[in-house]
Amino acid sequence: MTTEIRKERVATVRAQLRRLGLDGLIVTKPENVTYLTGFAGGDSWAIVTKKELILLTDSRYIEQAQKECVNTRIAQRPGAEPIAQAGGKLAGKLKSVKTVGVEKSISLGMYEVLRKKAGLSLKPVAGIVEEPRSIKDRHEAAAIRTAASIAAKAFGEILQRIVPGITENELAGALDLEMRRLGGKNAFETIVAFGPNGSRPHHRPTPRKLKAKDTVLIDFGALYQGYHSDLTRSFAFGTPTADYRAAYRVVERAQAAAIAVAKAGAPLVDVDAAARAVIRESGLPVYGHGSGHGIGLEIHENPFLRETAEGVLQTGQILTIEPGVYLPGKLGIRLEDDLLITETGCKIITAECPHMPILQR
Repeated sequence: MTTEIRKERVATVRAQLRRLGLDGLIVTKPENVTYLTGFAGGDSWAIVTKKELILLTDSRYIEQAQKECVNTRIAQRPGAEPIAQAGGKLAGKLKSVKTVGVEKSISLGMYEVLRKKAGLSLKPVAGIVEEPRSIKDRHEAAAIRTAASIAAKAFGEILQRIVPGITENELAGALDLEMRRLGGKNAFETIVAFGPNGSRPHHRPTPRKLKAKDTVLIDFGALYQGYHSDLTRSFAFGTPTADYRAAYRVVERAQAAAIAVAKAGAPLVDVDAAARAVIRESGLPVYGHGSGHGIGLEIHENPFLRETAEGVLQTGQILTIEPGVYLPGKLGIRLEDDLLITETGCKIITAECPHMPILQR
Protein backbone atom coordinates (compact mmCIF):
# COMPACT_ATOMS: atom_id res chain seq x y z
CA MET A 1 0.00 0.00 0.00
CA THR A 2 1.40 3.40 -0.93
CA THR A 3 1.53 6.34 1.46
CA GLU A 4 -1.03 8.21 -0.65
CA ILE A 5 -3.55 5.36 -0.59
CA ARG A 6 -3.19 4.91 3.17
CA LYS A 7 -3.65 8.64 3.76
CA GLU A 8 -6.81 8.70 1.67
CA ARG A 9 -8.31 5.71 3.44
CA VAL A 10 -7.50 6.97 6.92
CA ALA A 11 -8.74 10.47 6.05
CA THR A 12 -12.08 8.99 4.98
CA VAL A 13 -12.39 7.19 8.31
CA ARG A 14 -11.45 10.32 10.26
CA ALA A 15 -14.14 12.28 8.45
CA GLN A 16 -16.67 9.70 9.59
CA LEU A 17 -15.37 9.91 13.16
CA ARG A 18 -15.82 13.69 13.16
CA ARG A 19 -19.35 13.29 11.87
CA LEU A 20 -20.16 10.83 14.67
CA GLY A 21 -18.43 12.86 17.36
CA LEU A 22 -15.81 10.18 18.06
CA ASP A 23 -12.18 10.70 19.05
CA GLY A 24 -11.04 7.40 17.62
CA LEU A 25 -11.95 3.98 16.26
CA ILE A 26 -10.79 0.55 17.43
CA VAL A 27 -10.64 -1.65 14.33
CA THR A 28 -10.96 -5.35 15.14
CA LYS A 29 -12.08 -6.92 11.87
CA PRO A 30 -9.00 -8.41 10.11
CA GLU A 31 -9.99 -7.20 6.64
CA ASN A 32 -10.51 -3.66 7.93
CA VAL A 33 -7.13 -3.74 9.65
CA THR A 34 -5.55 -4.78 6.35
CA TYR A 35 -7.43 -2.09 4.43
CA LEU A 36 -6.18 0.72 6.67
CA THR A 37 -2.66 -0.42 7.53
CA GLY A 38 -1.60 -2.80 4.76
CA PHE A 39 -0.90 -5.50 7.38
CA ALA A 40 -1.84 -8.98 6.13
CA GLY A 41 -1.14 -10.95 9.30
CA GLY A 42 -3.60 -12.08 11.94
CA ASP A 43 -4.55 -11.58 15.57
CA SER A 44 -4.02 -7.82 15.41
CA TRP A 45 -6.07 -4.65 15.83
CA ALA A 46 -5.72 -1.09 14.60
CA ILE A 47 -6.60 2.16 16.32
CA VAL A 48 -7.36 5.32 14.35
CA THR A 49 -7.27 8.65 16.19
CA LYS A 50 -7.29 12.23 14.96
CA LYS A 51 -3.51 12.17 14.57
CA GLU A 52 -2.33 8.55 14.69
CA LEU A 53 -2.77 5.17 13.06
CA ILE A 54 -1.62 2.36 15.36
CA LEU A 55 -1.27 -1.36 14.73
CA LEU A 56 -1.46 -3.54 17.86
CA THR A 57 0.22 -6.90 17.23
CA ASP A 58 2.59 -9.35 18.93
CA SER A 59 6.13 -10.64 18.46
CA ARG A 60 5.10 -13.15 15.78
CA TYR A 61 4.21 -10.35 13.38
CA ILE A 62 6.54 -7.46 14.24
CA GLU A 63 8.92 -8.03 11.33
CA GLN A 64 6.04 -8.49 8.90
CA ALA A 65 4.27 -5.38 10.19
CA GLN A 66 7.38 -3.25 9.85
CA LYS A 67 7.61 -4.26 6.21
CA GLU A 68 3.93 -4.01 5.27
CA CYS A 69 2.63 -1.02 7.23
CA VAL A 70 3.11 2.50 5.90
CA ASN A 71 3.47 5.40 8.36
CA THR A 72 1.87 3.34 11.10
CA ARG A 73 2.94 3.16 14.75
CA ILE A 74 3.43 -0.48 15.68
CA ALA A 75 2.62 -1.38 19.29
CA GLN A 76 3.71 -4.79 20.53
CA ARG A 77 1.70 -6.66 23.11
CA PRO A 78 3.00 -9.57 25.19
CA GLY A 79 2.08 -12.79 23.40
CA ALA A 80 0.26 -14.15 26.42
CA GLU A 81 -1.86 -11.04 26.98
CA PRO A 82 -5.36 -11.21 25.43
CA ILE A 83 -5.68 -8.68 22.64
CA ALA A 84 -8.81 -7.07 24.13
CA GLN A 85 -6.95 -6.44 27.36
CA ALA A 86 -3.91 -5.02 25.55
CA GLY A 87 -6.15 -2.95 23.26
CA GLY A 88 -7.99 -1.49 26.22
CA LYS A 89 -4.76 -0.52 27.95
CA LEU A 90 -3.40 1.08 24.78
CA ALA A 91 -6.59 3.04 24.08
CA GLY A 92 -6.74 4.25 27.67
CA LYS A 93 -3.26 5.81 27.37
CA LEU A 94 -4.02 7.84 24.23
CA LYS A 95 -4.11 11.60 24.81
CA SER A 96 -7.25 13.58 24.00
CA VAL A 97 -9.23 10.40 23.42
CA LYS A 98 -12.40 10.13 25.48
CA THR A 99 -15.06 8.60 23.23
CA VAL A 100 -14.04 5.74 20.98
CA GLY A 101 -15.94 3.73 18.39
CA VAL A 102 -15.59 -0.06 18.45
CA GLU A 103 -16.53 -2.25 15.49
CA LYS A 104 -19.72 -4.20 16.18
CA SER A 105 -18.15 -7.38 14.81
CA ILE A 106 -16.27 -7.77 18.11
CA SER A 107 -17.61 -10.41 20.50
CA LEU A 108 -19.54 -9.32 23.58
CA GLY A 109 -16.91 -10.90 25.84
CA MET A 110 -14.05 -9.00 24.21
CA TYR A 111 -16.07 -5.79 24.26
CA GLU A 112 -16.55 -6.07 28.02
CA VAL A 113 -12.83 -6.64 28.62
CA LEU A 114 -12.01 -3.69 26.35
CA ARG A 115 -14.46 -1.44 28.17
CA LYS A 116 -13.06 -2.27 31.59
CA LYS A 117 -9.41 -1.85 30.60
CA ALA A 118 -9.82 1.31 28.50
CA GLY A 119 -11.73 3.38 31.02
CA LEU A 120 -13.21 5.31 28.10
CA SER A 121 -16.65 5.87 26.68
CA LEU A 122 -17.12 3.19 23.99
CA LYS A 123 -19.66 3.29 21.19
CA PRO A 124 -20.37 0.24 18.99
CA VAL A 125 -20.30 1.26 15.32
CA ALA A 126 -20.59 -0.44 11.94
CA GLY A 127 -19.81 0.40 8.33
CA ILE A 128 -17.18 3.06 8.95
CA VAL A 129 -14.55 1.04 7.09
CA GLU A 130 -16.77 -1.37 5.16
CA GLU A 131 -18.58 1.36 3.21
CA PRO A 132 -15.48 2.96 1.65
CA ARG A 133 -14.02 -0.53 1.20
CA SER A 134 -16.84 -1.38 -1.21
CA ILE A 135 -15.46 1.14 -3.74
CA LYS A 136 -12.34 -0.38 -5.28
CA ASP A 137 -9.40 1.76 -6.36
CA ARG A 138 -7.43 0.83 -9.47
CA HIS A 139 -4.92 -1.24 -7.50
CA GLU A 140 -7.67 -3.28 -5.84
CA ALA A 141 -9.52 -3.73 -9.13
CA ALA A 142 -6.31 -4.92 -10.78
CA ALA A 143 -5.77 -7.50 -8.02
CA ILE A 144 -9.32 -8.81 -8.40
CA ARG A 145 -8.93 -9.00 -12.17
CA THR A 146 -5.76 -11.04 -11.68
CA ALA A 147 -7.56 -13.31 -9.20
CA ALA A 148 -10.33 -13.81 -11.79
CA SER A 149 -7.79 -14.58 -14.51
CA ILE A 150 -6.00 -17.13 -12.33
CA ALA A 151 -9.30 -18.85 -11.56
CA ALA A 152 -10.31 -18.91 -15.22
CA LYS A 153 -6.97 -20.32 -16.38
CA ALA A 154 -7.02 -22.96 -13.65
CA PHE A 155 -10.54 -23.96 -14.65
CA GLY A 156 -9.46 -24.32 -18.26
CA GLU A 157 -6.57 -26.55 -17.22
CA ILE A 158 -8.67 -28.98 -15.18
CA LEU A 159 -11.33 -29.51 -17.83
CA GLN A 160 -9.18 -32.24 -19.40
CA ARG A 161 -9.22 -34.10 -16.10
CA ILE A 162 -13.00 -34.35 -16.02
CA VAL A 163 -13.48 -38.00 -16.98
CA PRO A 164 -15.82 -40.73 -15.75
CA GLY A 165 -14.66 -42.05 -12.39
CA ILE A 166 -13.07 -38.88 -11.05
CA THR A 167 -14.50 -37.92 -7.67
CA GLU A 168 -15.76 -34.55 -6.50
CA ASN A 169 -12.92 -34.49 -3.99
CA GLU A 170 -10.28 -35.18 -6.62
CA LEU A 171 -11.55 -32.53 -9.01
CA ALA A 172 -11.76 -29.90 -6.26
CA GLY A 173 -8.20 -30.71 -5.18
CA ALA A 174 -6.92 -30.52 -8.75
CA LEU A 175 -8.50 -27.09 -9.25
CA ASP A 176 -7.08 -25.77 -5.96
CA LEU A 177 -3.60 -27.02 -6.87
CA GLU A 178 -3.80 -25.42 -10.31
CA MET A 179 -4.69 -22.04 -8.81
CA ARG A 180 -1.65 -22.27 -6.55
CA ARG A 181 0.53 -23.21 -9.50
CA LEU A 182 -0.65 -20.07 -11.29
CA GLY A 183 0.30 -17.78 -8.41
CA GLY A 184 -2.85 -17.64 -6.31
CA LYS A 185 -4.70 -19.98 -4.02
CA ASN A 186 -8.30 -21.01 -3.50
CA ALA A 187 -10.35 -18.11 -2.15
CA PHE A 188 -12.70 -20.44 -0.26
CA GLU A 189 -13.46 -24.15 -0.07
CA THR A 190 -14.06 -25.13 -3.69
CA ILE A 191 -17.48 -26.63 -4.38
CA VAL A 192 -17.68 -29.49 -6.84
CA ALA A 193 -21.08 -31.15 -7.14
CA PHE A 194 -22.00 -33.95 -9.54
CA GLY A 195 -25.56 -34.79 -10.56
CA PRO A 196 -28.25 -34.17 -7.92
CA ASN A 197 -25.62 -32.92 -5.44
CA GLY A 198 -25.78 -29.64 -7.36
CA SER A 199 -29.12 -28.81 -5.77
CA ARG A 200 -27.27 -28.01 -2.52
CA PRO A 201 -25.89 -24.46 -2.93
CA HIS A 202 -23.12 -25.04 -0.37
CA HIS A 203 -22.42 -28.68 -1.11
CA ARG A 204 -19.06 -29.97 0.11
CA PRO A 205 -17.13 -32.31 -2.21
CA THR A 206 -17.49 -36.04 -1.52
CA PRO A 207 -16.08 -39.31 -2.92
CA ARG A 208 -19.04 -39.38 -5.34
CA LYS A 209 -17.73 -40.38 -8.81
CA LEU A 210 -18.61 -38.77 -12.11
CA LYS A 211 -20.77 -40.95 -14.34
CA ALA A 212 -20.60 -41.30 -18.12
CA LYS A 213 -23.67 -39.07 -18.40
CA ASP A 214 -23.77 -36.59 -15.55
CA THR A 215 -23.95 -32.93 -14.65
CA VAL A 216 -21.31 -30.78 -12.93
CA LEU A 217 -21.45 -27.62 -10.85
CA ILE A 218 -18.19 -25.98 -9.78
CA ASP A 219 -18.13 -22.90 -7.50
CA PHE A 220 -14.57 -21.63 -7.13
CA GLY A 221 -12.38 -18.56 -6.91
CA ALA A 222 -8.78 -17.48 -6.56
CA LEU A 223 -7.18 -15.33 -3.89
CA TYR A 224 -4.44 -12.97 -5.10
CA GLN A 225 -2.66 -10.37 -2.94
CA GLY A 226 -5.50 -10.61 -0.44
CA TYR A 227 -8.29 -10.07 -3.00
CA HIS A 228 -10.91 -12.61 -4.07
CA SER A 229 -12.65 -13.72 -7.23
CA ASP A 230 -15.76 -15.88 -7.24
CA LEU A 231 -17.16 -17.88 -10.17
CA THR A 232 -19.60 -20.71 -10.74
CA ARG A 233 -19.89 -22.82 -13.86
CA SER A 234 -22.46 -25.53 -14.50
CA PHE A 235 -22.48 -27.94 -17.43
CA ALA A 236 -23.48 -31.38 -18.60
CA PHE A 237 -20.96 -34.17 -19.07
CA GLY A 238 -22.39 -36.14 -21.95
CA THR A 239 -25.82 -35.49 -23.45
CA PRO A 240 -27.95 -33.40 -21.07
CA THR A 241 -31.62 -34.11 -20.44
CA ALA A 242 -34.28 -31.82 -21.82
CA ASP A 243 -35.02 -30.61 -18.28
CA TYR A 244 -31.38 -29.67 -17.75
CA ARG A 245 -31.20 -27.79 -21.05
CA ALA A 246 -34.37 -25.85 -20.25
CA ALA A 247 -33.28 -24.95 -16.73
CA TYR A 248 -29.84 -23.89 -17.95
CA ARG A 249 -31.38 -21.47 -20.47
CA VAL A 250 -33.56 -19.98 -17.73
CA VAL A 251 -30.54 -19.36 -15.46
CA GLU A 252 -28.65 -17.79 -18.38
CA ARG A 253 -31.54 -15.41 -19.02
CA ALA A 254 -31.87 -14.59 -15.33
CA GLN A 255 -28.21 -13.67 -15.05
CA ALA A 256 -28.35 -11.61 -18.26
CA ALA A 257 -31.40 -9.72 -16.97
CA ALA A 258 -29.60 -8.72 -13.77
CA ILE A 259 -26.43 -7.73 -15.63
CA ALA A 260 -28.49 -5.58 -17.99
CA VAL A 261 -29.70 -3.33 -15.13
CA ALA A 262 -26.45 -3.31 -13.13
CA LYS A 263 -24.98 0.19 -13.27
CA ALA A 264 -24.17 3.05 -10.94
CA GLY A 265 -27.35 4.33 -9.30
CA ALA A 266 -29.35 1.14 -9.84
CA PRO A 267 -31.21 0.10 -6.66
CA LEU A 268 -29.84 -3.16 -5.28
CA VAL A 269 -33.35 -4.57 -5.01
CA ASP A 270 -33.96 -3.93 -8.71
CA VAL A 271 -30.89 -5.91 -9.76
CA ASP A 272 -31.91 -8.76 -7.46
CA ALA A 273 -35.52 -8.64 -8.71
CA ALA A 274 -34.51 -8.74 -12.37
CA ALA A 275 -32.92 -12.17 -11.96
CA ARG A 276 -35.69 -13.60 -9.79
CA ALA A 277 -38.43 -12.45 -12.17
CA VAL A 278 -37.04 -14.53 -15.04
CA ILE A 279 -36.97 -17.69 -12.94
CA ARG A 280 -40.37 -17.03 -11.41
CA GLU A 281 -41.93 -16.51 -14.85
CA SER A 282 -40.44 -19.82 -16.06
CA GLY A 283 -42.33 -21.73 -13.39
CA LEU A 284 -39.13 -23.06 -11.82
CA PRO A 285 -38.52 -22.55 -8.08
CA VAL A 286 -36.86 -19.25 -7.18
CA TYR A 287 -33.58 -19.63 -5.30
CA GLY A 288 -33.42 -18.72 -1.62
CA HIS A 289 -29.96 -17.11 -1.56
CA GLY A 290 -29.01 -13.61 -2.68
CA SER A 291 -28.53 -12.77 -6.34
CA GLY A 292 -24.99 -11.58 -5.72
CA HIS A 293 -22.56 -9.93 -3.35
CA GLY A 294 -19.52 -7.69 -3.30
CA ILE A 295 -16.03 -9.20 -3.38
CA GLY A 296 -12.70 -7.78 -2.30
CA LEU A 297 -10.71 -8.44 0.85
CA GLU A 298 -13.65 -10.66 1.85
CA ILE A 299 -15.38 -13.20 -0.34
CA HIS A 300 -18.74 -11.76 0.79
CA GLU A 301 -18.86 -8.02 1.44
CA ASN A 302 -20.92 -4.94 0.55
CA PRO A 303 -22.99 -4.57 -1.54
CA PHE A 304 -25.41 -7.48 -1.15
CA LEU A 305 -28.13 -8.18 -3.72
CA ARG A 306 -31.14 -9.32 -1.69
CA GLU A 307 -34.89 -8.94 -1.83
CA THR A 308 -34.69 -6.66 1.22
CA ALA A 309 -31.51 -4.78 0.22
CA GLU A 310 -31.29 -1.02 0.68
CA GLY A 311 -29.11 1.36 -1.29
CA VAL A 312 -27.83 1.60 -4.85
CA LEU A 313 -24.86 0.36 -6.82
CA GLN A 314 -21.89 2.72 -6.99
CA THR A 315 -19.14 3.23 -9.54
CA GLY A 316 -16.11 1.15 -8.64
CA GLN A 317 -17.91 -1.61 -6.79
CA ILE A 318 -17.13 -5.18 -7.83
CA LEU A 319 -19.75 -7.81 -7.20
CA THR A 320 -21.08 -11.16 -8.35
CA ILE A 321 -24.31 -11.99 -10.14
CA GLU A 322 -25.27 -15.60 -9.34
CA PRO A 323 -28.84 -16.80 -9.91
CA GLY A 324 -29.57 -20.50 -9.79
CA VAL A 325 -32.17 -23.22 -10.17
CA TYR A 326 -32.23 -26.07 -7.67
CA LEU A 327 -34.40 -29.17 -7.97
CA PRO A 328 -33.65 -31.40 -4.96
CA GLY A 329 -32.75 -34.93 -5.96
CA LYS A 330 -32.50 -33.95 -9.64
CA LEU A 331 -30.18 -31.08 -10.54
CA GLY A 332 -28.62 -27.79 -9.60
CA ILE A 333 -27.51 -25.02 -11.97
CA ARG A 334 -25.85 -21.77 -10.93
CA LEU A 335 -23.99 -19.27 -13.10
CA GLU A 336 -21.80 -16.70 -11.36
CA ASP A 337 -19.68 -13.91 -12.80
CA ASP A 338 -17.86 -10.91 -11.34
CA LEU A 339 -18.74 -7.40 -12.50
CA LEU A 340 -17.11 -3.98 -12.18
CA ILE A 341 -19.78 -1.28 -11.90
CA THR A 342 -19.39 1.78 -14.13
CA GLU A 343 -21.42 4.96 -14.67
CA THR A 344 -23.15 3.50 -17.72
CA GLY A 345 -23.29 -0.19 -16.94
CA CYS A 346 -20.80 -2.83 -15.94
CA LYS A 347 -17.82 -4.79 -17.19
CA ILE A 348 -17.69 -8.57 -16.78
CA ILE A 349 -14.21 -9.30 -15.44
CA THR A 350 -14.67 -13.08 -15.54
CA ALA A 351 -15.42 -13.23 -19.27
CA GLU A 352 -12.17 -15.15 -19.76
CA CYS A 353 -13.99 -18.16 -18.26
CA PRO A 354 -16.73 -19.01 -20.80
CA HIS A 355 -20.12 -20.52 -20.08
CA MET A 356 -20.63 -23.96 -21.61
CA PRO A 357 -23.86 -25.88 -21.05
CA ILE A 358 -22.19 -29.00 -22.43
CA LEU A 359 -18.53 -29.93 -21.83
CA GLN A 360 -16.89 -30.21 -25.22
CA ARG A 361 -13.23 -30.92 -25.78
